[in-house]
Amino acid sequence: MSDRTERLYVVTYDIADPKRWRRVYRLLQGYGSWLQLSVFQCRLSRRRLVELRASLEERIRREEDHVLILDLGPAERVELRVDSLGRSYEPVKREPIIV
Repeated sequence: MSDRTERLYVVTYDIADPKRWRRVYRLLQGYGSWLQLSVFQCRLSRRRLVELRASLEERIRREEDHVLILDLGPAERVELRVDSLGRSYEPVKREPIIV
């Protein structure tokens, strides 16, 4: 995967401490779209994924917290099959990132 190729990820987390939970939540808001309580959908290049992982490592306690990063595949070719009950579901759109 080149640095510019984006993949679609679902990031979910179980953070034991409310203060750390808020820090992780705020961090993920900068990387993707909030789906549910502790679930984000992120469209990331390899570089952004490495940055996200490093930032998460700084915010969690390995002995108490748990973060899952599910790789759904290339963002442009993923055929999402989502069965959404209740509120509507919108996949993450490609947006420019200004660094």
